Amino acid sequence: EPFGPDANIVSIDGDSLRAGDGADYRIFGIDAPELKQSCKEANGDDWLCGRAAKVRLTKLIKAGNLTCEIKDTDRYGRHVALCSADGVPDIGETLVREGYAIDLGGKTGYAYANAEREAREAKRGIWRGTFQRPSAWRQDNPRSN
Repeated sequence: EPFGPDANIVSIDGDSLRAGDGADYRIFGIDAPELKQSCKEANGDDWLCGRAAKVRLTKLIKAGNLTCEIKDTDRYGRHVALCSADGVPDIGETLVREGYAIDLGGKTGYAYANAEREAREAKRGIWRGTFQRPSAWRQDNPRSN
């Protein structure tokens, strides 16, 4: 379903969007670092990977002609959707390939394993150092999500 020019879509974090009508969307097949999550550079320095993932998602959705195909609804009532924009056929795959998110794998039927392997081998984004899986980070930081 394409969003009109006045839909006012914003990124909440690296894998979630909110439409102007208040509807929340989660990008299908991926998990991105949480907004307050930091990762480690190869030299051990912290960097704000959660913030960087949100900034990248914002740029991708601003490409224009954002379309999201709803696949499911999650336990929080968000639409889980496969989204695309001008020049970006699959926003989830792009975020994984660029190292701003991880592949959720076979659970979705849209495995981004190749994109994740490419990001890891090229040491892009979160793969340039070390990071805690977003699901583990959420468990360790329940109030920070």
